[in-house]
Amino acid sequence: MKNYIILAAVLFSGIIFAQEVKPVLEPFGKKLKATYFFENGQVQQEGFFQNGKLEGTWVSYDEKGNKTSSGEYKKGVKTGKWFFWSQNNDNAFTNLNEVDYSNNRIASVKNWKREAIVNRD
Repeated sequence: MKNYIILAAVLFSGIIFAQEVKPVLEPFGKKLKATYFFENGQVQQEGFFQNGKLEGTWVSYDEKGNKTSSGEYKKGVKTGKWFFWSQNNDNAFTNLNEVDYSNNRIASVKNWKREAIVNRD
């Protein structure tokens, strides 16, 4: 499972640089807010740049608008807790992975699964 989380984290980071579509950029104080979009117009991810590096909170979404990940960058380096959500085909939350970064490396991983609720009436 840890390998899947690492892969998701790497893909999330790589998406920022592998975009064919240019982001919408907006000044935001000393930072520059970047918003990337899917072809259907939904926000794909959004976050900030400062001095040419990723900075602050970055959030990614799927094509239906559901949040898929959220985390922090400091001077281009992943830091602190990152969260990765999974939904099933009904858009119901099924998994939450918490990845703690230290020195831009995964320090720990926690996984929560939502158990199906069975009505026993």
